[in-house]
Amino acid sequence: MAILETHNMDVGYGQGKKRTALLSGLNLRLELGAMVALLGKNGAGKSTLIKALTCDTQPVSGTIEINGKDSTSISKRDISRLIALVATERIMGGGFTIRELVALGRQPHTGFLGRLSAHDNEVVDKCLNAVGIAHMANHHVASLSDGELQKAMIAKALAQETPIIVLDEPTAFLDVASRIETMRLLHNLAREQHKAVMLSSHDISQSLLLADELWVITSDRNLVTGSTEQVVMSGAMDKVFDNSSILFNGNLCDYEAQLPILGTVRLECDSPTLKRCIVNALLRNGISTDNDSDKVVRVHDIGHYGMPDGTTVTNIKDISLLFK
Repeated sequence: MAILETHNMDVGYGQGKKRTALLSGLNLRLELGAMVALLGKNGAGKSTLIKALTCDTQPVSGTIEINGKDSTSISKRDISRLIALVATERIMGGGFTIRELVALGRQPHTGFLGRLSAHDNEVVDKCLNAVGIAHMANHHVASLSDGELQKAMIAKALAQETPIIVLDEPTAFLDVASRIETMRLLHNLAREQHKAVMLSSHDISQSLLLADELWVITSDRNLVTGSTEQVVMSGAMDKVFDNSSILFNGNLCDYEAQLPILGTVRLECDSPTLKRCIVNALLRNGISTDNDSDKVVRVHDIGHYGMPDGTTVTNIKDISLLFK
């Protein structure tokens, strides 16, 4: 079931009659229980689209329906009960405890004074547990790592009890382990709490692994949507960057540099892990691998490579001598 739909929507920037569309003709759907990853290069329009979908700005044209209603007929207070946003900007709340920060997510449901009821406190506790930081509830925000702070911000969004959670580059400041943990957390929240989760990201590999759907903005500002598998097979990932030296590698589910190639070899190696390492090392030295190549290189171990003429070289750079 779609909780949010757009109809022939154009999004862009400007005021009054002078408005420029960045993305046009968008017919999008967010469904409960699914995670959507919005991918595209910097400046492609990801943040602009997010601002429109969260009703922070109005579309240039077209409409947005949330829970079956035109977004323009929904009050700001009711929007905050439907959509929670985790922005990319760092918060200035170092004096708050984690629990106090998460409790701010209850504002759409509390009175003018913001007093928490017993139910509100139960919700806050539940959200702290959901993201795995209940044991840190009394720690101050200033003491948190980037990964811990992101969990707290996600818990705050959960505390709004909205069916839709939108995140603008939630892994932007995180290390590898925290990026993976955050993406897995969002994936689980969509499934287990039946939320519609939409996030923009530059973390291609984790997005392709964990997102149910992709929205990919190509370099010519087309938005390609569909299941992750459909979008990857459509070739849209090859059109994100207008740079011929950057290519999408379907085996790695990520982008890699396209380096000048001297030639190809057929690589024989008993260890898949070692073979992957050697393939990368060969690419750095201008050699690609091809199972149909007539030049066969046998990898015995790191530092011992059997050449086609029966000799063994110990430096992988020496394999390039085949093409001198």
